[in-house]
This record gives sequence, C-alpha cells and structure tokens, in this order.
Amino acid sequence: MANNREFFNRRLHSLLGVIPVGIFLIQHLVVNQFARGGAESFNKAAAFMEHLPFRYFLEIFVIFLPLLFHAIYGVYIAFTAKNNVARYGYFRNWMFFIQRVTGIITLIFVVWHVWETRLANLFYGTEVNFDMMNTILSEPFMFWFYVVGVVSAIFHFANGLWSFCVSWGLTVTPRSQKVVTYVTILIFLGLSYVGVSTLFAFVS
Repeated sequence: MANNREFFNRRLHSLLGVIPVGIFLIQHLVVNQFARGGAESFNKAAAFMEHLPFRYFLEIFVIFLPLLFHAIYGVYIAFTAKNNVARYGYFRNWMFFIQRVTGIITLIFVVWHVWETRLANLFYGTEVNFDMMNTILSEPFMFWFYVVGVVSAIFHFANGLWSFCVSWGLTVTPRSQKVVTYVTILIFLGLSYVGVSTLFAFVS
C-alpha cells in the first residue's frame, strides 16, 4: 500500500510540474516579454492578466494548489534522494542532482517573488507594473537573484519534462530518451533567453 501511494504521489508530482505549473511558467515568461516593448506594452499585458474572468479561481485551483503540492512533495524528494554523483558521475546522475538543487532554489525564488508582487498588491494595493519591476531589479543583488531564480525555474521545468516522459512511459527506449534530452536542452536554452532578456528589458 505504501509503495502504491509513493508511486501515485511521484506520478502526480511529475504531472503537476508540467500541467499546469509548467504551462503557467511558459505563459508567465511570454507575458513578461512585453517588457521588451517598453513600460506601456508591459502594463497593458499585465492589466489584461489582472482582469481575466475567474482570476482568483484560476490562481487558487490551477496555479497555487498544484504548485503547493509540487513544492512540498518536491522538497520531500530532494531531502530523501540518494545523490551519488561523487561516485557515479554520469550525465543523468548530474541531472538528477541539479534537478533537486534547482527545485530548492526555485522554491525560494517563487516564494520571494510572490511576496514582492502578488502579496504586496493584495495587502498594500501596490500596483504590479513596469515601474515595480524596474525598482526591484535596479538593485544589483536583486537583479542577479532574479537571474538565478528564473534560470533555475526554467532548468527545473525543462529537465522535469524529461523525467515526466520517462515516468509516464512516453520514452521507453534509450534512443527516444536521448532525443528528448536534446529537445529539453533546446527548451531550456530558448526559455532562458526569453526569461533573462525580459529581466534586462526592465532595467535597460
């Protein structure tokens, strides 16, 4: 029974990391790209997201609760995993190790980002706009904190796609797993460019 529960939790953890959390990450990165068009462009995109129908329902049940389960169970996996990269320095062992490290970094980053933006808006009525992000990212420490956080989140998602394909039986053969490895590397590089270029756009 315990093994069945563990198997179910890991499959659910993997699924939620891609759908809906991963999809939300991509959507968030795309919307933030409007910052490259200037303050007015970003503010219009942010206002559109703010006024989506059923916004609070979507935030709670499609984003927050799946993210909460993924984060809590992810921490459990990270601290119970047996990392052996020192003895077996294979590529997948390193990916396994980095996946756990970036998971913890991403969790810290997401909590801080939500506090600085969504909760500041909820508690103090601070408007989430271009000027807010410019103020935050104008501090060098915060800028590089965001760079590390964004890249960690993207790596965690991209590498998690590989694990998702394996755990859900989508890639069974070594060849298919190798192909997906290349695909996820391209996804990581592409989304990293999108995310980091957005950060530079806020301070340029």
